[in-house]
This record gives sequence, structure tokens and C-alpha cells, in this order.
Amino acid sequence: MISISLCMIVRDEAAVLARCLDSVGNAVDEMIIVDTGSVDRTRQIAKAYTDKVYDFPWQDDFASARNFSLDRGTKDFLLWMDADDVLPRDSKEKLIEWKQSPSSNATLVMMPYQVAFDESGTCTFSYWRERLIRRSSGLRFQGRVHEAIVPRGTIVHKDIPVKHCKIKTGSSDRNLRIYEKMEREGEIFEPRAQYYYGRELLQHGQWEKACHILEKFLAHPDGWVENKIDGARQLAEARRQLGDWEGELQALLQTLEYDVPRGETCCCLGRYFFERSSYDQASYWYRQALQSKRASYQGAFIEEACYGYLPAIMLCVCCDRMGKRKEAEQWNDLAGYYRPNSEAYQQNRAYFQKRQVQEER
Repeated sequence: MISISLCMIVRDEAAVLARCLDSVGNAVDEMIIVDTGSVDRTRQIAKAYTDKVYDFPWQDDFASARNFSLDRGTKDFLLWMDADDVLPRDSKEKLIEWKQSPSSNATLVMMPYQVAFDESGTCTFSYWRERLIRRSSGLRFQGRVHEAIVPRGTIVHKDIPVKHCKIKTGSSDRNLRIYEKMEREGEIFEPRAQYYYGRELLQHGQWEKACHILEKFLAHPDGWVENKIDGARQLAEARRQLGDWEGELQALLQTLEYDVPRGETCCCLGRYFFERSSYDQASYWYRQALQSKRASYQGAFIEEACYGYLPAIMLCVCCDRMGKRKEAEQWNDLAGYYRPNSEAYQQNRAYFQKRQVQEER
């Protein structure tokens, strides 16, 4: 049987740590918990589950802290999770089943990371992450922020989702502060760090600087293609916020240099034309979104709504604006198929029912 060490870094996670550890339960054979400076009851909670609780002085470097935790694991595979992650019951059963397989030649096991959910609890945003690392492989995290392991060896994809169940509200500026410190100290940003720095700037409303950093990233000859595609979309959004409509469209079309249009890009192009009341052109791109294939196994960020609900609800609006009432109602029905509890779908349904009553009078 395969053995697993759970390796975590935590700080002030008293509100969620027990939930995470309970969800993993007997799916792991060892729990390694590294505290980076908690001032709440995190350490006491951790010690109720394991005696392998360690201190690690925070150094504004997530990779260093994670690697410290990995280095203390003793089992065949090292599983990393954050304190506000949960291993759902079905996932735990699948993980236990995988552990009981006669053997596994995997160097790295990729698992879906579900990070956003709709009103019914259905996942709306996910991507594959390196989740289980063979201890003897020597693979380690890289990057002070948005740390990751560069995949190599035998890579296996297992449909064992981990859910990110954040309860803290607000947007942390911790990652942005680290990037700004790196910049002040003259540290060279490799392409991946440029990409994530641009995203952080965008999320904090620093549109002009986000454009500058993302433009530098996209001009770099290196860089992962999935980051390039998303980076161009992020650049488009920064330019949109600045009112640079021509630049927004240019950035969206730049995504087509890297691969066929993804559902996310098609929806952005649909929105671009919708906002200019070009409903026929907007409809074209929303239809393309419905026909697009997810790049799941390529590690891309997947916005599930862009492959069903969002283009359907927007096609409803576009058709209604163009006077195509019956077709609009059909698109709304499709949106309801994807998200029956959606407020927009229900409001549209009431709108069409009211129109029908008026027309029958």
C-alpha cells in the first residue's frame, strides 16, 4: 500500500484547520504541520492531531516554507493542502482507493483544485494542480509567491478534487507586498512571476502598472502558454478599466496567437461587442464559447460558466435586444439547465412569462 504524508504550512488558521484535518482523516498516514507565526490557537489545534508540529520563521517566501514542510515528510508521497482546503468525502474515498493500488509509478499526481462555486455549490472555477509528490523524486516548490512545482517524470492525473473553502473576507495585499519588495530590491522576475505580479496589480486596481508588467510578460520569449493566454486576457481587462477599447480588443485577439479560442476568451470577446451594442457580433462569440473545449489537462484556469451558463444567458439578452423573443427564451432555458437557481435565469423567466400574458390579452 502507498503511504502519504500530509504537509501543510499554516498561520492563524484556528477557524478552519480542524475542518481541513478532519476532512483528510485516515486518508493520510502522517501529518506535518509547519506554523509560520500564528498568534491564535492554530498550534494547539494542530497538536491535537499530530505531534509533528514545527516552527518556521516567515521569510516572505512561500516556496521555502512549503519545502521545509516537504522535507519533514517520511512517507512514499507528500500531499500538500492549505488550511482552508477540504478533501470532500468522495475525494477521500478515491484517494484511499488509489493508495491501495498494487503500485504506482507516478512521480507527480495532478488533482483538480476547485476554488469558486455558484449558488448551488457547483464548482465554477477550477484548475489542475500538482498535489501528490513522490518523496524520493526530490521535486520541490519554486517561487516566493504563487509557488509551484515544475512537473517532470511520470505525471498522472487523478480526478480527486480538493475544494478551497475560504471563509475570510476581503482581498489580502500580502502577495502584492512581496512582489513590490522583490521589485524594490532589484530581484529579476522570471516570466511566471511577471505574470502573477500583473494579476495581483490588476486585482488591486493598479491598471496602468498591470498593463506595463503584463506587456513585459507577453513580450518575453519564454513563459508557459497557458499563462500567456490568460495574461493576454488580464491585459485586456486592465486596458478595459482604463477605457482603452482598441487596446482591449487587441489583447483579446492576441490570445489567438497561442491556441484556438477558449470559452473564457470567447466570452470576453462577446462582452466587448455587447458593450458596444453590436449584438450580432456578440452572439457570434457567445456561440463559439458554447462550442469551445476546456483545456483542463493543460493546467489552464477553467471558468466553468464560460462553457455553458454565461454564453447561454448572454445569448438570451442579445436575442432579446435584437427582437428575437422566442430564441431569447430558448437560450434562457438553456441557462436554466446549467444553473436553475440563478437569479438572472429566474428573473428572465418571469420576464418572458409576463410578456406572454400581455400578448395573450
